[in-house]
Amino acid sequence: MSCVLITGAAGGLGWEIAQAFLRRGENVLLADMNGALLAQRETELGNPARVAILAGDITHVAHRDALVELAQSRFGGVRVLVNNAGITHRSLAEKTDMAVLRKVMQVDWDAPLALALSCLPQLQAHQGGIINIGSMAGWMPVLGRTAYCAAKSALAQSFEVLRCEQAQHGVHVLMAYPSFLDTPIEQHALGFDGKPASHARSMVGKMKDAGWMAERIVEAWTRRKKRVYSDNLAVFGSLLWRLAPDLYLRIMMKKFAVELQQ
Repeated sequence: MSCVLITGAAGGLGWEIAQAFLRRGENVLLADMNGALLAQRETELGNPARVAILAGDITHVAHRDALVELAQSRFGGVRVLVNNAGITHRSLAEKTDMAVLRKVMQVDWDAPLALALSCLPQLQAHQGGIINIGSMAGWMPVLGRTAYCAAKSALAQSFEVLRCEQAQHGVHVLMAYPSFLDTPIEQHALGFDGKPASHARSMVGKMKDAGWMAERIVEAWTRRKKRVYSDNLAVFGSLLWRLAPDLYLRIMMKKFAVELQQ
């Protein structure tokens, strides 16, 4: 017996992933900062034998330790860790408090890596692995996302290395790269002072449904793929950045010009 541990599971992509795994017969352990919404989700799922929840801040060591312990005691350990919890910001670097930049790095890189390392003994025992929710912003620069781009880039590089290191132990890593999804992360984006950002996000292409992306991610996991992407436009942008970076920057600065006015 084992479980799928999903962080940031009370809403958005995390909630959709939780339902997708539950439909496939998995036990799920849902973690989120929003305890009230988490309890509501547990009630909605209506399957206490296969669902457990634990509210807390994923950046706190005690909460991460408690998740690992609960997974072991309740379900016999974590077979799949889904590092979904995340935060972003919309603010120019020169105007942004360093505490905001550090917080984004801590939530989007430090905590996922720390939790993964804590789960490794259980993941190895179950020949399981890790799904990380990265971002195309980790591959290419986006105005107003200094720390977010840095954190998602660090996440991708760290876990590409970890996949290679853990292959000998049967632990797999899937990197998921959504682009623009209809999720609460952008609604809760931080501004330069740590308060909610005052302007709407800029975007390229069409906003995708989180449920659609969740199914792509879980299907990619079952096929033991190494990476899964949202759409061809995002992949094209990534290639353009590598092959013609100056052209990419001109296009990006036009599409995200509103950020320079904040």
